Amino acid sequence: MATPEYVLRLRESVGHELLVLPGVSAVIVREGPDGRELLLVRRSDNGQWTPVTGIADPGEDVDTAAVREALEETGVRIEIDRVTWVETLAPQTYGNGDRCQFFDTCLLAHPVGGRAHVGDEESTAVGWFPVSALPPMAERFRRKVAHALSGERRV
Repeated sequence: MATPEYVLRLRESVGHELLVLPGVSAVIVREGPDGRELLLVRRSDNGQWTPVTGIADPGEDVDTAAVREALEETGVRIEIDRVTWVETLAPQTYGNGDRCQFFDTCLLAHPVGGRAHVGDEESTAVGWFPVSALPPMAERFRRKVAHALSGERRV
């Protein structure tokens, strides 16, 4: 994900110290001709398929952040159905030495407009995939997707 301007300003003060940031993940589902389909993006930084993800801006609610990220990354306008998962991810260190830990809120959503396309430099591909034939994804995203589709909540 592109680094928000406020995080870049923080980095000027704290260097590579650990930042705890509010993350969002949006599991966006629609009914396709052969059943439910999931909107995924292929990340430009590591080539992995994921749901829409991002960082909430200061003062921004997580649902507003998810709607914004979906539109920016995919061109699809969404409505949030519910919160499905809340977790604190393990700290990670990026190639430049920056350390972050995300407090991530996962939301189930559905499309209300727009056409799926690569919307910014964070992705190399965007597409709708049948839930029964998803591309390989990291285990943490597979868990979030399965949980969101199950109708249960993990908070």
